[in-house]
Amino acid sequence: MKTTTVGIIGAGAIGQAFAGQLVNAGINVILSNSRGPESLADVVERLGRGARAGTVRQAAEADIVFVSTNWDKTEAALSGISWAGRILIDATNPVLLPGYRLAELGGKNSSQVVTRWAPGARVVKAFNTLLAGVLAQDPAQAGGRRVVFISGDHADAKAEVIALAGQLGFATIDLGSLEVGGTLQQFPGGPLPAVNLVQLA
Repeated sequence: MKTTTVGIIGAGAIGQAFAGQLVNAGINVILSNSRGPESLADVVERLGRGARAGTVRQAAEADIVFVSTNWDKTEAALSGISWAGRILIDATNPVLLPGYRLAELGGKNSSQVVTRWAPGARVVKAFNTLLAGVLAQDPAQAGGRRVVFISGDHADAKAEVIALAGQLGFATIDLGSLEVGGTLQQFPGGPLPAVNLVQLA
């Protein structure tokens, strides 16, 4: 099944870079942030047709939801929403500013914490290891496709996110469960953040 609409919660650099890829692929985007739709007017205008601003709740009603909020805003952003069965792409990293400190996670990795904050969601960790400037670039690179790492505990949800990444032109590497893959992907601490791989055809 092709994804037709993606809701983005958190319209900073990563959210905007991902939105640009979606619009380029002909996928509709609902952008949201904590300041309200009016604050995103310039961003939506720049992205062009296929992008619109909405509330967090409106973004959460899309086919697939992408969260890229600052870590200290993530719990509040996800609260009060019925996540039952929804696919939630977790592109967050548990960084506290200033100083790029690792947040206290209680012995879990960040995506395991996100599953607690979004009960019932089918969480897939993806797109968090690429810098915003890299994520915004054409995925077709050096005769191949830029790689996105993916992990999650729901095979069907991972399959849909892998298909979405393919629609955007990315290759994917499935790292397994959130416990294993989410730890490898996590910044800070994991070995994969900022790793820029290209899968050759």
